[in-house]
Amino acid sequence: MKTEVARKRQRAKRHMRARRRLIGTPERPRLNIYISLNHIYTQVIDDWAAGTLVSATTVEDEVAAQCDGATANIGAAAVVGRVIGERALAEGISKVCFDGGGRKYHGRVKALADAAREAGLDF
Repeated sequence: MKTEVARKRQRAKRHMRARRRLIGTPERPRLNIYISLNHIYTQVIDDWAAGTLVSATTVEDEVAAQCDGATANIGAAAVVGRVIGERALAEGISKVCFDGGGRKYHGRVKALADAAREAGLDF
């Protein structure tokens, strides 16, 4: 059985391997996802300017109110995906490159990505 440290190290290695080719540009910023035990965080990042353009997280009262109490499940991921998609479109961002943070495209990551696509983001 793998220890928690080994799993974190492997996820970090997968993330850095993907980050070698995923670069957020002004035309196509990077949609980054981070999932903790209690919350889901997402940002649209322009790596050239080294800045966050738009963000959404279940820590925000506005988003947490839509999550029905649970802030780290698939339903909460879908809410965060919809919110980040709406906020990005409001800022004039329609195309992004997807950075799943070294996680499998399954479960919460997939739910967030599908909701962001439904909100209008293209990736």
